Amino acid sequence: MTTFTELLSYEDALASYDPVMGLEVHVELGTKTKMFCGCSTELGAEPNSQTCPTCLGLPGSLPVVNAIGVESAIKIGLALNCEIAEWCRFARKNYFYPDMPKNFQTSQYDEPIAFNGFLDVQLEDGEIFRVEIERAHMEEDTGKSLHVGGATGRIHGASHSLLDYNRAGIPLIEIVTKPIEGAGERAPEVAKAYVAELREVIKALGVSEARMDKGQMRCDVNLSLRPTPESEFGTRSETKNVNSLRSVERAARFEIQRHAAVLSSGGTIVQETRHFHEEDGSTTAGRIKDNAEDYRYFPEPDLVPVAPARDWVEELRGGLPEMPRVRRNRLREEWGVTEHDMQSILNAGAVDSIVATIEAGADSAAARKWWMGELARNANEQGVVVDELPITPVQVARVAALVADGSLNDKLARKVLEGVLAGEGTPDEVVEKRGLKVVSDEGALGAAVDEAIAGNAAIADKIRGGKIAAVGALVGAVMKTTRGQADVARVKELILERLGVSE
Repeated sequence: MTTFTELLSYEDALASYDPVMGLEVHVELGTKTKMFCGCSTELGAEPNSQTCPTCLGLPGSLPVVNAIGVESAIKIGLALNCEIAEWCRFARKNYFYPDMPKNFQTSQYDEPIAFNGFLDVQLEDGEIFRVEIERAHMEEDTGKSLHVGGATGRIHGASHSLLDYNRAGIPLIEIVTKPIEGAGERAPEVAKAYVAELREVIKALGVSEARMDKGQMRCDVNLSLRPTPESEFGTRSETKNVNSLRSVERAARFEIQRHAAVLSSGGTIVQETRHFHEEDGSTTAGRIKDNAEDYRYFPEPDLVPVAPARDWVEELRGGLPEMPRVRRNRLREEWGVTEHDMQSILNAGAVDSIVATIEAGADSAAARKWWMGELARNANEQGVVVDELPITPVQVARVAALVADGSLNDKLARKVLEGVLAGEGTPDEVVEKRGLKVVSDEGALGAAVDEAIAGNAAIADKIRGGKIAAVGALVGAVMKTTRGQADVARVKELILERLGVSE
């Protein structure tokens, strides 16, 4: 059970204090091999099967820098408007990691490959907030500890721990912001928007899938409070390894309320790491946070400095893709949607799916309709984003085409999507197996219409008397007879024709 800290209300906290944040985001690069050796990074292998003397830290082994890792770091730096170092070095960060066999992490400290940048993020009401970037540096990930025998999977209460070094040495880029000031009550929203925009940038660059649910992107939320915006920074806490956008926002909000409660009662904030708890949005104390000097950084003696040639850097700059915010603004204009609608599409993770559906032949309205309607509802029920659903943009485009040519109506189309999601085959195969095509045979429709009129004489008389709106009841009767597979527009036309009425 998580023990809740007594909290001050969010409104009271912001009335008395000014929040300052710092966000540290770790991005796991999608390279085929590790940062300093040739071991595979593929997921799902047997524990400790993707290791070698270098990533196990055995005596006499020497690291070699992954060139794609360096290239990815430069691309990220350029996309974040950073300066790219003409010369930088790796450093050893000395700290006891149970799952880092070398017992130090190869990282960068005072000489990062990218520094002094910024990322503009758009908040839900359209306001643009600039988050300044301190640095983006290269480093390696640790291994994985598995705590066995306890009820929670944590070390407390476990009987023993197992170590898997497959992940030790996976390339990481750590992106560190400068202190984020001036956000006020919107600080949690800014934190969420920043991580969301950063994730889109990383995905656009193609350097990582940036799946937070798979640990490919993690955020440490640093937060402190001060009495006024003119005051010195307060003591900060660092909530570690937050792994969803919603949790980033919740962690920042909780820490604002917790800090305010401690300070308002005359207490002192302890500089420490904190653990975030998904089940209730709270944080609990981890360890006392060391200062940088406690890590005893010193230059890595086994690696030569990295000195990216300027012409190579400019070549990479020229090859950068269209940045996500620019792309979204262009698409918003092309699709003719509002800022609010575009934000909803972004929040659903549906931008790329809609674009791909349009490229597969659907018009933009139909693509948005299905991804943001039936499919978004289904994704929400499963707790995933829409592009994780077992359906492709080509299949959605095919459903849209069947609706456009009259083979399906909206009700039937939803059943087809349901069948595809259930693994019953392509849209055409689902239509065939379930017998879902629209009934368009004039003879069959005419018979159903005549039956509806005969069975609802009073309603038919109302329509003949000029109450055209009553036709809906007869249309409903026909749709029931045809199991929802009739063409609604044609049914209405036939009813009015039979009754000698025009709209």
